[in-house]
Amino acid sequence: MNASTEALPVVVIGAGPIGLAAAARLVERDIEPLVLEAGPAAASAVRDWSHVRLFSPWSEVVDPAAEKLLAPTGWVKPDGATYPSGGDWAELYLQPLADALGERVRYNATVTGVSRAGRDRIVDADRETQPFLIHFTGPGGREERIFARAVIDASGTWSTPSPAGGSGLAALGEKVASDRISYRVPDLKNPAVRARYAGERTAVIGSGASAFTALAYLADLAKDEQSTHALWILRRGISGSTFGGGAADQLPARGALGLAAKAAVDGGYADAVTGFRTDRVERDTDGRLVLVGEDGRRLDPVDEVIVLTGLRPDLTFLDELRLGLDGRLQAPVELAPLIDPNQHSCGTVYPHGVNELSHPEKDVYLVGMKSYGRAPTFLAMTGYEQVRSIAAHLAGDQEAAERVELTLPETGVCGGAGLFDQPAAAEETSGGCCAAPATLTIGAPASSGGC
Repeated sequence: MNASTEALPVVVIGAGPIGLAAAARLVERDIEPLVLEAGPAAASAVRDWSHVRLFSPWSEVVDPAAEKLLAPTGWVKPDGATYPSGGDWAELYLQPLADALGERVRYNATVTGVSRAGRDRIVDADRETQPFLIHFTGPGGREERIFARAVIDASGTWSTPSPAGGSGLAALGEKVASDRISYRVPDLKNPAVRARYAGERTAVIGSGASAFTALAYLADLAKDEQSTHALWILRRGISGSTFGGGAADQLPARGALGLAAKAAVDGGYADAVTGFRTDRVERDTDGRLVLVGEDGRRLDPVDEVIVLTGLRPDLTFLDELRLGLDGRLQAPVELAPLIDPNQHSCGTVYPHGVNELSHPEKDVYLVGMKSYGRAPTFLAMTGYEQVRSIAAHLAGDQEAAERVELTLPETGVCGGAGLFDQPAAAEETSGGCCAAPATLTIGAPASSGGC
């Protein structure tokens, strides 16, 4: 890297919890960041699930460097023992942090492409000496570009939920039936959303934290609207680990979430259908939806479908970069074996940093939930450790970059449904149990006071 490139900012994609923490860590290291946020405010994805409570307390979702940056503004850290909702997290911490960063954060800036200046993906000559070129659309769709010394992609996976289809593709008829299908945990405190599900029969597809939350929410609704009922569709069977770690989970609110879902089934508010992989979505003569499995089974009609089968990274705008990604998880190749949800829980995935997050393309990093690809096992504090290490590396402090400064809580169960702070645990690859909504943390139903 030449001197002129060294003077350029580090571009951070996404003003969510990990992107803003990355910016705070860079400022701490006297490196100038520029955060490009697609939404009109900080933490736009978090605001989409503002009604969901995190299962990590305030003490675990505030980055230390961010807290230092906020201190001169008069910011007061919330009670560390309490559990914020997504809305609390955005309004009481993430937006103030973005405000403290000031003009280092640009809103309504959607990144459309990242490359090396003057070098497409093929060209080798002097590649690493060239700065990064970032194309983005600004307010009103205006095309803009900027150069950077490094790129930290913290854009998350929230915008690309996985489909209902058991093959990883949308089920036949899924797109046509989109008026009756949602890919988010419903906010049943919203009158319009509540009216949509009240008194209806709703299928919930998924076996992770988001599905647990939706089932618990619908069970609460059924107590007031007795004709409300849920059909819980799992691609696997039900075992002792299906509902997570329970009382053995070192994140108590996360354990309570699985128990709330179990209570919904035990209380008769939801019926479970196991071993069902959706192949088609059809409509009956009344316009209701009929789910058809790969084995030919046809379920009774439902009024609504909530698909919570996980999230996946959008890699399209990084296509001109030389990324080293695992073929299964779409996570960095050095990180993938450590987060394989078929093998690891929070207690067995050790904290990681720049060494595991590096790519063949020097100085580009995927962090936060996006670094985990399709693995559903992510905690906010894992992301904070990632960006601490990367900022140290970019500052030339390799000793600090390789030092581990985080101990993760254990889940108490391995091989069961993925539970995480992020509000959309994967269904198919749900063996892990770490996480946080987006980075997030997803929690027990607000009405239960769990998270």
